Amino acid sequence: MNRNVKQLEEKAGYRFRKKELLTHAMTHSSYVNEKHLKKPDSNERLEFLGDAVLELVTSEYLFFADKTMPEGELTKQRAAMVCEKALAFCARDLELGSFLLLGKGEEATGGRKRESITSDALEALIGAIYLDGGFASAKEFILRHILNDLEGKRLFYDSKTILQEMVQGNLDQKIFYHLIGEEGPDHNKSFRVEVRIGETAYGQGVGRTKKAAEQEAAYQAILKLREEKKGTE
Repeated sequence: MNRNVKQLEEKAGYRFRKKELLTHAMTHSSYVNEKHLKKPDSNERLEFLGDAVLELVTSEYLFFADKTMPEGELTKQRAAMVCEKALAFCARDLELGSFLLLGKGEEATGGRKRESITSDALEALIGAIYLDGGFASAKEFILRHILNDLEGKRLFYDSKTILQEMVQGNLDQKIFYHLIGEEGPDHNKSFRVEVRIGETAYGQGVGRTKKAAEQEAAYQAILKLREEKKGTE
């Protein structure tokens, strides 16, 4: 593991009885393949288990949060709360990518920051906590790290949609995203994007993909629009 187990336990707020479960949760399939280990040594089975636990806890949370919400809306809300982007955002807060065991190829191509990998690792971590400490421990972790500040998280990972809604509702102008810079080799690039509303620049973002950079730029634009709105009230 790139960083030690104790650091991850502190970030997660959970102390493992069986440390090997935590290591297992951070072991990506690329590492298993490179080291010629057995396929079940990767975190994929723990991810499967963690996904089921996360779905149950999220369903219960929504069920009691709004006693009038119909089944279809509950399903939609749950899907948004535990989608890949949302989980990757939570994984980033925990710096989960830095704890992963990755193969050299995956490491070289930016796997530590890849949303599909970090979101899966988060579900594997939930599965590991469930096996080590039971449902109550897993639920506590989920409530503390995933089902907290939901509005703030959506504001970030779904910022392009939110910005579009804000502009359509209040401003009669179009949104444009412009790529203004690229850095790094092809396998590990970062992109810089500027967002404009009409002719005015409202924010910049940097990301490993153009889409991620656009999300960051949109987030900065939302913050600026909110500040402008405060100033006129």
